[in-house]
Amino acid sequence: METRAGSASRTGGRGKPARVLIVDDHPLLREGLTQLLGRHDDFAVCGQAAGISEAWTVLEQQSPDLMVLDLRLGGGDVLEFIKAVRARHDRLRILVLTQHDEPVYVERVLHAGAHGYVTKEDAPMEVLNAMRQVLQGGLYVSRSLAERMLGQQLVSRPVPPEARLKDLTDREFTIYQLLGQGLSSREIAGRLGLSVKTVETHRENIKRKRGLATTAELVQEATEWWRSRQLPLA
Repeated sequence: METRAGSASRTGGRGKPARVLIVDDHPLLREGLTQLLGRHDDFAVCGQAAGISEAWTVLEQQSPDLMVLDLRLGGGDVLEFIKAVRARHDRLRILVLTQHDEPVYVERVLHAGAHGYVTKEDAPMEVLNAMRQVLQGGLYVSRSLAERMLGQQLVSRPVPPEARLKDLTDREFTIYQLLGQGLSSREIAGRLGLSVKTVETHRENIKRKRGLATTAELVQEATEWWRSRQLPLA
């Protein structure tokens, strides 16, 4: 799914390559993407980061035009990170490159402020096209995902489990996933940089929105949902 905006490319028409920051916790992915971009004159990798804290440092030092990041990062909540980056670097373009191929993630990522979403199963050329589209001021969603999202809108079918999670805020959605991975409130607090009390407040809000009476019911539901995805996010 591609949309174009009237704004000019971040390269400004001067022929300068777009400066790209790659944020992913897998060194092999970072190096592979760096090598791929190195074969194209319109890109220049200005930095790499394995987690959120390191990404902030590179952002402040290098002022990239585009940040390509995974949804699985250490050091905090990636959705909140995207929001914070957009608030402080409003001209920065953001493309998510992840293994998650479900529409629920696309919707939340774009709502948080990212400009594109592609998966690690997509062909290298599609990833490059997505980067160029985003840099030119447009939005881009992986073609396979866009087709699935359109199909869900056009075809009457049972509501998928993830659709019933739309009432959760982004923070609640992240905590729901971590509960599903078996983390305790204290462990979640440490992972996200929150107090235990704040996590427990979010947990109670999730229970209320999900119509669940006990924490045990919430953990069981979240665990079953997470196992059905079999993909780690946080």
